[in-house]
Amino acid sequence: MLTISVNGKEIKFDGDPNTPLLWFVRDELGLTGTKYGCGVGLCGACTVHLDGTAVRGCQTAVSEAAGKKVTTIEGLSADGNHPVQQAWRDLNVPQCGFCQAGQMMQAASLLAKNRAPTDAEIVDEMTGNICRCGCYERIHAAVRVAAGGV
Repeated sequence: MLTISVNGKEIKFDGDPNTPLLWFVRDELGLTGTKYGCGVGLCGACTVHLDGTAVRGCQTAVSEAAGKKVTTIEGLSADGNHPVQQAWRDLNVPQCGFCQAGQMMQAASLLAKNRAPTDAEIVDEMTGNICRCGCYERIHAAVRVAAGGV
């Protein structure tokens, strides 16, 4: 049996340790903010944090999360006011919204490591997250706002 901390709660998992983390958080825990997109780790819709670093939930086995802290979009902020979430709202970033939880989790991971990223660093970090609606300019602007820049 594995023990995983998800959004600050210790959870026991006795299933197949090769189960993708994405299925565990969605199907077992009911945390559906993390989305299934491509299933091969290329789109970023399934992005969660593992000990504070953005990872693709569809490509991360539950066994890799054992003894670590998993954060989903639901756990990013208790009141939904993480600076990234606030910037997303202030700038009305989403169009369809499908990818946005993954986008925000990737941005939050970047800002946790680098509070003042350059435009090039933002582009580099966010490149692995695909937005079907093409909201990249608004996403980039929101990361700048969340970082305290304009």
